[in-house]
Amino acid sequence: MTKRLLFVCLGNICRSPAAEGTMRKICPGFTVDSAGTANWHSGKPPYQPMMSVAAQRGIDLGDLRGRQVTAEDFDRFDMILAMDLQNRADLEALRPAGNTTPVRLLMEFAPEAECDEVPDPYFTRDFDQVLDLVEIALSGLCAQLQ
Repeated sequence: MTKRLLFVCLGNICRSPAAEGTMRKICPGFTVDSAGTANWHSGKPPYQPMMSVAAQRGIDLGDLRGRQVTAEDFDRFDMILAMDLQNRADLEALRPAGNTTPVRLLMEFAPEAECDEVPDPYFTRDFDQVLDLVEIALSGLCAQLQ
């Protein structure tokens, strides 16, 4: 059974920490973490606007710190969930030879949303949209995994 999940975006300051925090709130009992394919924000807290919008929904991201995905993550987690197509491609490039850990797009679990990707709010500035999409997808993911 899938119990260890890694959420991945580019910088690990907006989308993936939002998914990690939301998963902890709506579907406890799983081991969750988040990471970025880039290392620009390693050791830093999530982006303040994302933390503020998440806090308005009762999601605390304050204890999270950015980190970069490692090859070891493919062994540590049962499933890796990418926020967009480019991050999924970057994860596949990092995948160790012979590893079979599923790497999926988070939005695969929200077909009713009719989008493949969670847009990056660092650029769109729409932090509420990201949390809306993450909540829908995680509800679908939780239903499938339990």
